[in-house]
Amino acid sequence: MYSIKHLKHTMQPAISETLTDPEMDLLSPMLHRNGNSWTADFRGLTLKTALQPIYSISHQRTVGYEALIRALDPDNSNVLPIHLFELPVSDTESLLLDRLCRYLHVRNYSGIHDQLNWLFLNVSPRVITSGSQSDSFFGNLLAKAQLPPHRIVIEIVEQPTDDADRLRETVAYYRKLGCLTAIDDFGAGHSNFERIWNLSPDIVKLDRKLLTRATEDHKARQILNGIVSLLHQSGCLVLLEGVETSDQAMIAIDAGVDFVQGFYFCRPTTDLSQLCNASTDFDLLLQEYKARHQITRSPTSQLVDFFWKDFQTVTASLQTSTTMSQACGALLQHATVSRCYLANENGLQIEETMISDTGTRSLDPRFKPLESTSKADWYRQQYLRQALAQPGKLHVTAPYLCVTGAYMCVTLSFCFTHNGEQRVLCCDILANPSGPVLSWA
Repeated sequence: MYSIKHLKHTMQPAISETLTDPEMDLLSPMLHRNGNSWTADFRGLTLKTALQPIYSISHQRTVGYEALIRALDPDNSNVLPIHLFELPVSDTESLLLDRLCRYLHVRNYSGIHDQLNWLFLNVSPRVITSGSQSDSFFGNLLAKAQLPPHRIVIEIVEQPTDDADRLRETVAYYRKLGCLTAIDDFGAGHSNFERIWNLSPDIVKLDRKLLTRATEDHKARQILNGIVSLLHQSGCLVLLEGVETSDQAMIAIDAGVDFVQGFYFCRPTTDLSQLCNASTDFDLLLQEYKARHQITRSPTSQLVDFFWKDFQTVTASLQTSTTMSQACGALLQHATVSRCYLANENGLQIEETMISDTGTRSLDPRFKPLESTSKADWYRQQYLRQALAQPGKLHVTAPYLCVTGAYMCVTLSFCFTHNGEQRVLCCDILANPSGPVLSWA
């Protein structure tokens, strides 16, 4: 078997050092038809296209394919992609290999009977900035293959680049050509939202490490959900890759991602004739998700029912000018109630917070500067505005991090009238970090 080191030092460079812009006529002789597909030669290796389906959860079907390169040495043994891309000895040859792979993928994909879905093509920032954004190679390639640019998603691999401006210009070139753009492996390595803001991609592919952590850690799952929400607010569709189990598929669905990819759904294949058979039972997955979702929502509605009479009793007492301490005494005795407080229609807290024995035990001395809420303004909190918008209705939040002690809680809020003025009674319930709400019934 040829080693990578042997190939690197014994094969002649595939391109002259003086050539900086390989053209189609240089690449075409390197491609060969092999049955119903094409292969390519590079430094003694045989290159093949492998495609992996990408699915839309909402559409319950394939919406695209990621093109992956597969390399075989003269003994027909696999060569890892990372070793393949170590072979070029210059930026010029790296550009050649990049274009050769794209040429091969486009040639193969154009032969598939699919006139709708996207083709995702990986491009390294180091390669994308070494070429000219105004070159005509890729546009000519798509024209020759009769593949509309709007069916191409250019994936920018999440790596550092010394020329951010050039990268931005090159991405703008592909967008002007009519292609979609995507950031790959977001959430690993050098990824950050700065690149999202600079490049304004159409799609962001989340790295599988985020999913792995979310599988093991409930907090990481909440962070994943938050990242997806932020990316949506940034105008990006979100794809989660590396889904390998049904539990991870559930996490992806719950996180609100738009697209999924991974071994659980379909492995990459070089047998492109089998792509039409790549399907998964999304109906079954979504039915399971709906069943789980009903289970996670039920404690919330039951929580409102359970505390409804308590809130009626407390607010009735407050309307007769009973003190907060007296009015909330019974409510504070409940095992999961941590504190009660009262705010006016402007969100300003009226009296000191009433803390229960449970709340006192949960206090962390490290957050003591946050404990006093005298003159606090809670108007920014959605639970207060919801209560003001719908007086007489008991509202409950999803679990969130309480700013007064950095612990997870849910808040019940109820707006009532006292002496012609609106008041909002709020009650914090301790939340379980590994589940919805602590057992309270």
